[in-house]
Amino acid sequence: MSPPPLASLNRNLHTAKNKKDDEFYTQLTDIANELQYYEPHFEGGTVYCNCDDPTVSNFVQYFAQNFHRLKLKRLIGSCYKSKERDMFSRHDSKTAIWYEYNGEKKGNAPSFEGGLCQAKPLQGDGDFRSAECLDLLRQADFVVTNPPFSEFREYVKQLINHGKKFLIIGNKNAISYKEIFPLIKDNCLWIGHTPIGRDLLFDVPSEHTKELIRTKKEGSAYKVIDGVIKRRSQSIWFTNMDHKKRHENLMLIEKYTPEKYPHYDNYDAIEVGEVVNIPKDWDGIMGVPITFLGKFNPDQFEILGLSQKVGMGLESNKKYDEYLEMRPDGIMTGSSGQKTNGNAVLQGKPKRASQNFFVKDGDVVHSLYGRIFIRNKEL
Repeated sequence: MSPPPLASLNRNLHTAKNKKDDEFYTQLTDIANELQYYEPHFEGGTVYCNCDDPTVSNFVQYFAQNFHRLKLKRLIGSCYKSKERDMFSRHDSKTAIWYEYNGEKKGNAPSFEGGLCQAKPLQGDGDFRSAECLDLLRQADFVVTNPPFSEFREYVKQLINHGKKFLIIGNKNAISYKEIFPLIKDNCLWIGHTPIGRDLLFDVPSEHTKELIRTKKEGSAYKVIDGVIKRRSQSIWFTNMDHKKRHENLMLIEKYTPEKYPHYDNYDAIEVGEVVNIPKDWDGIMGVPITFLGKFNPDQFEILGLSQKVGMGLESNKKYDEYLEMRPDGIMTGSSGQKTNGNAVLQGKPKRASQNFFVKDGDVVHSLYGRIFIRNKEL
């Protein structure tokens, strides 16, 4: 028995942007807002959406509706057999399928009906690592999708190994993965155009709405937009496709002083607490917040390493095993300073009164959030 034809995508783009989906899917508005900065890349190319049920995927919707404007050659895709691979992709297809679209129209809209484009069964379960999906991957020039977060490392590795251009969504925490950060450091992968500090919102299945409201806090776990519950996620775009923002110089106005930019206790670098305060006249190594990646221009700066991670390009020159952790009220927590090894550490108590610190024989230090170590290439 052959699978049914794909559901029609003959919907107006504006209407689709306002559609209240009942699945954990990327919003069309977020896709369109990011994709606008890469449009020239796609001309004459084949796009592969390999984690997308075509009946509901807004990635498929976007490329089908904009097929001719982007001057695409071909749109292909595949989706898993019915199983929940990831909280943002329900993959409810009863059969693993693949599909293609070559620009056929019915009137003024793409037609996935009438036999022009039908779902074609896969022998396996549609896993992106399967031989069938790898064969489809080889036919593609670009991969654009929201892959399973739990398999993000392997997913990116596969794209890199096959030399594909890609634009995908992942958790912000992936920046510090040992398999991902070296790619960022070596300019093989970077952050997309959407600001790194702007969380993406995902459409929520109706059956989960009540649970979200009951067990989670509004603002941190979900937001209400025009009366509709949207799942909040610390997700960002990752890509190896160039965009203009990546080559914009960061305006530097501050001058270095040892008082304003203290030296770390365990790294040969200075602390820069905010990206806007990067000094214009410091030619040494600096530690900056991870949000710097949203402003990173490879022509202006060089990425040297990442704190908290061994083997990430710059190593801590001091351990704190013999230090003891103390609460602001002076009570010991029972933990040693071993927990802060690898973090960027400064002398003295933290400015934030609620933060714990570490002590040893009168020496007081405190650790910072993750820092990326950089150097100004123009000095």
